[in-house]
Amino acid sequence: MKQEERKILKNKAYLYITEFFAGMSVMAVELGASRLLAPYFSSSQIVWTIIIGTIMIAMALGNIYGGRAADKNPNPDKLYGRIVIAAIWIGLIPVVGKYIIMGISALLIFTISTNFLIIAAFAACMVVFVFPLFLLGTVTPSLVKYTVDSLDDSGKVVGTLNASNTIGSIIGTFVPTFISIPAVGTSITFLIFAGILLGLAVVYFVSGKIKTVKVPVAGVIFLLCCIFGHDNSFAFWENDLKVEDESVYNYLQVSENDSSIILSTNTLFGVQSIYKKDKVLTGMYYDYAMAAPYMAGIYEKKKPLRVLILGMGTGTYATQCRRYFGDMYIEGVEIDEKITALAHEYFELPDDIKVTTYDGRAYLEALSSGKKEKTEADKYDVIMVDAYQDITIPFQMSSVEFFSLVKEQLVPDGVMVVNMNMKSDVNGGINEYLSDTIAQVFSEIYTVDVTGNTNRELFAGSDPEMFSRLKANLDKEQNEELHAMIQKVSDNMTRYAAGDLIMTDDKAPVEVLGMKAIDSLIGEEVEYYKDVYKEKGLEGLIESF
Repeated sequence: MKQEERKILKNKAYLYITEFFAGMSVMAVELGASRLLAPYFSSSQIVWTIIIGTIMIAMALGNIYGGRAADKNPNPDKLYGRIVIAAIWIGLIPVVGKYIIMGISALLIFTISTNFLIIAAFAACMVVFVFPLFLLGTVTPSLVKYTVDSLDDSGKVVGTLNASNTIGSIIGTFVPTFISIPAVGTSITFLIFAGILLGLAVVYFVSGKIKTVKVPVAGVIFLLCCIFGHDNSFAFWENDLKVEDESVYNYLQVSENDSSIILSTNTLFGVQSIYKKDKVLTGMYYDYAMAAPYMAGIYEKKKPLRVLILGMGTGTYATQCRRYFGDMYIEGVEIDEKITALAHEYFELPDDIKVTTYDGRAYLEALSSGKKEKTEADKYDVIMVDAYQDITIPFQMSSVEFFSLVKEQLVPDGVMVVNMNMKSDVNGGINEYLSDTIAQVFSEIYTVDVTGNTNRELFAGSDPEMFSRLKANLDKEQNEELHAMIQKVSDNMTRYAAGDLIMTDDKAPVEVLGMKAIDSLIGEEVEYYKDVYKEKGLEGLIESF
């Protein structure tokens, strides 16, 4: 059948529609890729760079191939056949994508010793996402071939095609982020856009009465994808999760065991919040951070302390402070309102603790620029910065300018406590940079490593008496459990000797520094299993888990 006989293409409108939905689907897959990879590799700028880079490679190769294929055989059937294949591949991503990612990670973690995050994320992107986006990359040059009839209107036609693609891309950027992923999840978002592409090709073939086996076969495969791929579970090996959900910002997982309820935003590692059912200390970094109120004079001041938590999570620190210190004013800032909802539903966050849905840096900026002149009564005795998740460290909350904003909101003898992840022995690592940067703003800095994990707590202030005040207020503590915990913190706390590794708003390479730290930590954790594998083989490795 010749192109002229296909009525659906005569006024070229359907070609513009094809370009529109191709552009929309490319952006939707790109955003879906970030959400599919984030629970395994984080959502840092490094991962985003890998996603964008691999997709641009795929699109460029698709453009080249599509142009040559259209010149060689200008038959729209070929293009719409490629769209069918792309649609089915995208539809299969929710079914097999997470297994491929885990398989690649498991293979690479035992074969490489550096740059694991970069290599594993790049390999996953290449295997899962490059081929369908390569096929979608063939759309534009093919459509140019079909739509341009003469040089007289070539500029207008090509401009309209590009505009259609751009408008589709814009919509494809906003719809997944603000509508489909928060509403129905990443898996169904992939299926929605796979269905759109498949429907586009089916309409073309059916309207032209073109006989092809691709359409019924593709329909059956897509139906199977819908049946087996609608599950949004990223932690597919877990059977008893209380919550597995997605928000605009995070993958969210709530699990429960006999003693605790836990929030995690990563399937493989990390505890972002924990609630102890028997209402005891957690044994984690939250307990160490409890030293901050002692440094701020919890038992010396006549009025209750004021505490601000940037990165509230589900309120572990707030709940513990209220439980052990009683009448204390606490407010938190948490950018993800779904996490705040989980805090009230599963983690017993007290209703009278105010939580503002906002970015921590932006919240401090708003406080600093407020019209009302700040008095000491409006400021805070303790500000906790707990917004760093594994490698995902917001650069805007790691600079001299940020910590200066924190200092502005503290009373003169106030204390900032920062939870720093990824404790490692890497020289010039992320924690050194953070500590040196903080030392540019605060004169008194103490650190303590958390036993049993990779966290380090940093306490900073401007009062030379903050450490002696810790000891003085600890002597007044009546709760034996808490006294023992803070005594341990005090005994292991060391004064930090500042260096010159400074981060500013203009230069804060947190992603690269975090990558180095996580490489070191992964290497340390995997070394044992590598030795087991060398000595006992695969059977011994399986038995060791």
